[in-house]
Amino acid sequence: MGKGGYVPNAIDRARDELFSHIRRCGVLEAEDEQRSEWFDDTVEYLAERYPELTPDELVALRTIGERYCAPAISNASRAPAAPAEETGTEAEESVEAPVEVAVATVDEPATAEVAVEVAEEEVVDTGEVSAA
Repeated sequence: MGKGGYVPNAIDRARDELFSHIRRCGVLEAEDEQRSEWFDDTVEYLAERYPELTPDELVALRTIGERYCAPAISNASRAPAAPAEETGTEAEESVEAPVEVAVATVDEPATAEVAVEVAEEEVVDTGEVSAA
């Protein structure tokens, strides 16, 4: 029995077991093909271990596991761009958008304005946050 009298059902137990296997088996560092084979075998094992799971629940388990293994941010997209001289084409410039923040004084109500700007001083997103 879980905390507060909650009894986990089959899908909860299978999900927990799947995450436990992912952490222990090193599938996070595996190549995509190896990972796919690993999920085939593991979902088949979970289907045998928890026969009450429906095919849709097994698909959902695999999807959850694959999403857990996928990086939130691709490291390839974070690689620096090559200079224009090396590629023969114009390299795209990386511009950090300035952020302006106005802070209230003691006599003013607490508000903060945030403006995110991009190249050519064009305002993209503006928001105001007020403290109650």
